[in-house]
Amino acid sequence: MHTNVDGDSIEAKKRYFVSNLSVKTFGTNTNLQVLTHTDNKSFKCHVCSKVISQIGDWNRHIGIHMNEKPYSCDVCNKVYSQKTHLKEHYRTHTNEKPYSCEVCNKKFFRKAYLNEHYRTHTNEKPYSCEVCNRGFSHKSHLNAHYRTHTKEKPYSCEVCNKKYSRRTHLNEHYLTHSNEKPYLCEVCNKRFSQKKNLNVHYQLHSKEKPYTCDLCSRDFSRKSNLNRHYRTHSNEKPYFCEVCYKSFSQESYLNEHYLVHKNKKPYLCEVCNKGFSKRGNLNEHYRTHTNEKPYSCDICNRRFSRKGNLNEHYKIHANEKSYSCDICGKTFSLRRYFVSHNLVHTDEKTYLCDLCGKAFSGKSNFNRHYRNHTKEKTLSCEICNKRFSQKSHLNEHYLAHTNEKPYSCDVCNKEFSKKGNLNEHYRTHTNEKPYSCDVCSKGFSRKSNLNEHFQIHTNKKSFSCDVCGKTFALKRYLINHNLIHIDGKKCTCDLCEKAFASKRNLNIHYRMHSREKP
Repeated sequence: MHTNVDGDSIEAKKRYFVSNLSVKTFGTNTNLQVLTHTDNKSFKCHVCSKVISQIGDWNRHIGIHMNEKPYSCDVCNKVYSQKTHLKEHYRTHTNEKPYSCEVCNKKFFRKAYLNEHYRTHTNEKPYSCEVCNRGFSHKSHLNAHYRTHTKEKPYSCEVCNKKYSRRTHLNEHYLTHSNEKPYLCEVCNKRFSQKKNLNVHYQLHSKEKPYTCDLCSRDFSRKSNLNRHYRTHSNEKPYFCEVCYKSFSQESYLNEHYLVHKNKKPYLCEVCNKGFSKRGNLNEHYRTHTNEKPYSCDICNRRFSRKGNLNEHYKIHANEKSYSCDICGKTFSLRRYFVSHNLVHTDEKTYLCDLCGKAFSGKSNFNRHYRNHTKEKTLSCEICNKRFSQKSHLNEHYLAHTNEKPYSCDVCNKEFSKKGNLNEHYRTHTNEKPYSCDVCSKGFSRKSNLNEHFQIHTNKKSFSCDVCGKTFALKRYLINHNLIHIDGKKCTCDLCEKAFASKRNLNIHYRMHSREKP
């Protein structure tokens, strides 16, 4: 006779199940009272088809279907349906790991974890993906892998709504919000929020680079870096911007790019509060405050604050000129030189002076020119009252009074009061000549020297001698000429004490002593 036990307690239901082992269906609405004898005196559950050999095991088993969890943890109040599961859970609090691997001695909380671990030694992968046939040693790894095909990301961050395909990735992500870094490097005491980042960091200390590119044999300390490197060979850019369809080789680059469309600049400088859309740009900006130059040239030891600037600099040593003008065929080593050169052909001068009609291609050049008309010099030196139109010129002028030279050459340690003078000086080491004549293609390290040189082609002689009326194209030629009239011979030879009016003539004379042919 069937009895309805829906309103009874769990214990009453259990007693009812045990007393009716040979009955297939018990009660009217429960669907849980399902158990049958089998031929070998074991019992089969008709809910999940599991075969159970002992009645005690079956007693625990039905608790799973009934969602009964009578065992509670005294530490965190987490509840379990079986006492063995509670015991295993306690080990997470005591850090007890009774199951040890016989191969590598690694220890585990649960025997099931140990069994799964053994497969890493045997390379056994019993779980196979039905889509791509990839094998896995853990079923959980297979389930997580399926989400790469379905693009499913069921785990969502409650703070920023970012989604993840694995719960472990979400848990690691939460640490970025809490700024918690529980993983400590035992070598340098640097802390990390994720254990995998700590493991990668250890490779920096060991100089270990276990991942090698099959195409160019370059080694990497991280597998992710190797995967990104492979895209430089294939030129693969799998990440597309949905706004402008620009493609990127890395997802992090795409995420930073989206900030450009949103006009978001989440990275703020702590010194001047300037905002940046990319963390890398903020890090580079910090160096303008610290004057840090971590990138050094292997050839001339010149240092740079940006790696991109160092790479450009190397082209000068290699005499590599990869930027070519489509109009005249002239080549340039740096892109900025190429862009400036193009203005010569386009004659594009968008800034027009309304006083004299002169046009300029750059706004800064136009502003400087405009001050020549207005003679506007609103900034005054407090020491000598000399006036300046630009604050930067006034600040550099103050250095003349203090004899301060804050700009130092990284190669020879020579010091300069102006940054522009330091930049010009660097070209003596690199032999760089960025300013070239459009007429004869002669190169110059200084723009002022190029401007002087242009006067030779125009045959313009603006500098006139007040004594004899002789004219000169360059001011220095006039200065040397004036020494003839005043009979000033200030340049004396150390060897024969013969005197000369100009240093140029003295240098020519020195070659006679050394028998050096000019």
